[in-house]
Amino acid sequence: MELLDSLMRTDYFAIFVIIAIGILVGKIEVKGIGLDSSAVIFVALAFGHFGYSVPPLFKTLGLILFIMTIGVQAGPGFFESFRSQGAKLVLVAGVIVVSGSIVAGGLAWFAGVDLKYAVGLLTGALTSTPGLAAAIEATNGSPEASIGYGIAYPFGVIGVILFVRLVPKVFKIDLKKEEEAFKKESRANYPSLKARNFKIDNDNIHGLSLSKLAVRAMTGANVSRVLKKGKTVVPTGDTILEKDDLIRVVGTKESLKKVELLVGESVDQEIPTSELMIVDWILVTNKRVVNKSIGSLNLQENYNATVTRIRRSGIDITPTGDAQIRFGDKLMVVSGTYNRDAVMNLFGNEQKKLSEADFLPIAAILVLGVILGKIAFPLFGSEFKLGLTGGVLLVSLMLSRVGKTGPIIWNVSGPANAMLRQLGLLFFLAAVGTSAGKSLVATIQSQGLTLFLVGFATTLMPMILSVIVGRIFLKVNLLSLLGTITGGMTSTPGLSAVDSMTDSNAPSIAYATVYPFAMVILIVCAKILGWIALF
Repeated sequence: MELLDSLMRTDYFAIFVIIAIGILVGKIEVKGIGLDSSAVIFVALAFGHFGYSVPPLFKTLGLILFIMTIGVQAGPGFFESFRSQGAKLVLVAGVIVVSGSIVAGGLAWFAGVDLKYAVGLLTGALTSTPGLAAAIEATNGSPEASIGYGIAYPFGVIGVILFVRLVPKVFKIDLKKEEEAFKKESRANYPSLKARNFKIDNDNIHGLSLSKLAVRAMTGANVSRVLKKGKTVVPTGDTILEKDDLIRVVGTKESLKKVELLVGESVDQEIPTSELMIVDWILVTNKRVVNKSIGSLNLQENYNATVTRIRRSGIDITPTGDAQIRFGDKLMVVSGTYNRDAVMNLFGNEQKKLSEADFLPIAAILVLGVILGKIAFPLFGSEFKLGLTGGVLLVSLMLSRVGKTGPIIWNVSGPANAMLRQLGLLFFLAAVGTSAGKSLVATIQSQGLTLFLVGFATTLMPMILSVIVGRIFLKVNLLSLLGTITGGMTSTPGLSAVDSMTDSNAPSIAYATVYPFAMVILIVCAKILGWIALF
């Protein structure tokens, strides 16, 4: 025992023991609900209570790594979430976070609880470890924030799951009807595509290549096949159109009318396919296509291929012509087997490159973020600093949005981002947990019930308010609303619960729309509440 105690007093040994035990505890599930990586902070609280500690260096290192990966993941989606389709959803997510902040701060003040606990209760109730990181920094590393987080977190996880499951029953809403309504709305927003064949009989386009004719730019439709002298060829930008050629064009009803005016009348003659169409997931590892839009690559014209889905850092994004490609994106591509290799080469699809972490952009983001966080800005006669979390978050958000500067790719690949994020999170939780554990028991004995009730209200009241605002006033589809609630509460387990209730992808789309926004705005609110707590 003396040897074990001696080893536990060794910095590097203690942190890995705490992490190992925390991960094992996190794997324990009760009726499908577990703590996952967040169990580390509870183990660390126990070790801290018995006098073991982790050096502050691990807290700082873990903090900046974790916040950097959050910003890199959220950057592209954060700015896109303000587009028209997500405006209502983003508003509901904002209501959740802001009202949660008001409830936590207001009830804590009313109950005579130190606002440093309230910041932790807010982040625990909304299950946000990035928010906790910001809260701890904003309160100058106070253990109260960590204790508040630990008390509110369990119900934050369970409460969201129970709430989203009960809402349809309480309001007596038929989820099947909501699914049909979502499908109908989707069809209205995205006109159906049709394919028609046209015969080239316009003398003005005889001898022109597809790139010069720019069918897509002029009509909004895509040429998928060309029949020349009885032989079907794959259309590329260099394909020359001649009189009596047949082309197969895919587009909306309106775009096909424009094609008819451009090239000639439609015909019933079929253009046979020479190969079967296949569907592939393709990894983007070719730096030359990074930051280019899907439309600019002319995939339909050049490769007879179409991107149907973009998966970025575990979040599915609906592709559009102006959607920019990021390094590490996973694209679902529909193409012909005869041009599959060409499409693969275009995007790279090299798993080895994806798994390699380029530490230059990572280090550059951290350096720039730390510097920005130290800069003092004038504000109402005093100075304002973004601090460590604010500086690193802002730089990572902006640079990940830019995507590429010269040869430098700012979008860290998904696997590398996930590894750094997990490492930073574990270091951070172990360090703050042992620090807070020293005063945990005394706090629970004196204020435990009060803190739990404030955390309970901070989880429940924002969700109730979001249903009132989203359903009654904004008329949001319930499936989208439930996805928005889980995104606003930054609750992945909650999203899993909603997904099990429906076959529609509406909850996932809503979650992906609001999650980056909610994650960032919660960090901002946590910092503001933390600053107020210091006065």
